[in-house]
Amino acid sequence: MPDNQPPDVGDKPRPTSSSANEFSPSGQIPTDISDRRSLARKRNGVHKSGTLIKPAPANFYDLTREELRQRVVQWDFSPVHAARLWRYAYREGAADWAQMPELPARFRERAQQELTWARLPVAVETRSTDGFTRKYLLTLADQRSIETVLMRYTGRVTACISSQAGCAMGCVFCATGQMGFARHLTAGEIVAQALHVDQALRGAGPGAPLAQPHSPSPHHRHERLRNVVLMGMGEPLHNYEAVVHAIDILRDETGLALGTRKITLSTVGVIPGIIRLADEGRSISLAVSLHGATQEERVALVPVAKKWPLADLMAACRYYSEKMQSKIFYEWTLIEGQNDTPENAHAVGRLLQGQWAQVNLIPLNPTAGYGGVPTGQAAAKKFQAILAEYGLPSTVRQRRGIDIAAGCGQLAAVN
Repeated sequence: MPDNQPPDVGDKPRPTSSSANEFSPSGQIPTDISDRRSLARKRNGVHKSGTLIKPAPANFYDLTREELRQRVVQWDFSPVHAARLWRYAYREGAADWAQMPELPARFRERAQQELTWARLPVAVETRSTDGFTRKYLLTLADQRSIETVLMRYTGRVTACISSQAGCAMGCVFCATGQMGFARHLTAGEIVAQALHVDQALRGAGPGAPLAQPHSPSPHHRHERLRNVVLMGMGEPLHNYEAVVHAIDILRDETGLALGTRKITLSTVGVIPGIIRLADEGRSISLAVSLHGATQEERVALVPVAKKWPLADLMAACRYYSEKMQSKIFYEWTLIEGQNDTPENAHAVGRLLQGQWAQVNLIPLNPTAGYGGVPTGQAAAKKFQAILAEYGLPSTVRQRRGIDIAAGCGQLAAVN
């Protein structure tokens, strides 16, 4: 798919693997009979010579707790061992078999054959002069790179994680959109980013500001990761299956135990995905990138709006909000002279009036591929005041990590 073409997103389930078909590089079903037989043999773990092919070990971080339990039972071991393994990985931060002394040797030997710890190595760690932000350039198994950001706020630590390498949506002011789409991340690659931030917090030790050093639980002795925002590289609803699978893992009450409303998914407005979230009853905080209050204005900034028009998007948002009984956060990048005038603010007010909504105003962050200028503080406050006239609460987002290109719209996996 060319990078400048909007993908056919959300109309059908997406695979969690990094390619469309793990047995066919093109993702197409083989038509030649010999190819079909070869594909069937691979699926059944049989080489053409008739010998069995040992399947590759599974990435532990791709598995929910229940999926892990089922595997352990299939190995003829007690599910108690699955619970211990899960606790070691998520509660104690272990990623090495030597760190798991309570696991019986025979079980550990089998698990080592069947599972891998696919943590993502850090190519570069960059720290902002603001003192609150770190950005990690992480390397995937195929040597592609993604970026993850750790942000500290009063009373909480947030991880901004990526769902894709690159992005196909093409938002003109976004560095990830400017780089184009490479591939989807697997659920395990999404989970691994949150675990990387969790590991960084553990490394800060019991003396960190939000630690509870005397807690009986190792999960609380260090600063805890309490919030995850899927606002990094990529469009989460373009990679629906892997993203919701990762969310299930991150929310597990015996793992990282992130709260229902502590995970925010930001979408550019992928209507089938929004509807599917509602129909499946998935409780998260939903954020929708708006940026324009008319179809014409929005298409100029968000080209994929040609596929999903503004009127249809608003209908989908109302459906989600009513079905989930949940507020939607609307994101508005403030660009001086383009969408920050009083007229723009009134248009937003009219568009969202009556909805259960909150507007997050984000002064434009600089990127190499876009020459716009961020709105000044006075104009941003005026915009807020007009929104209040329509009964719409709003915030101006705190700027974090702008000097290291870790702000909203700046991630591009560049060393």
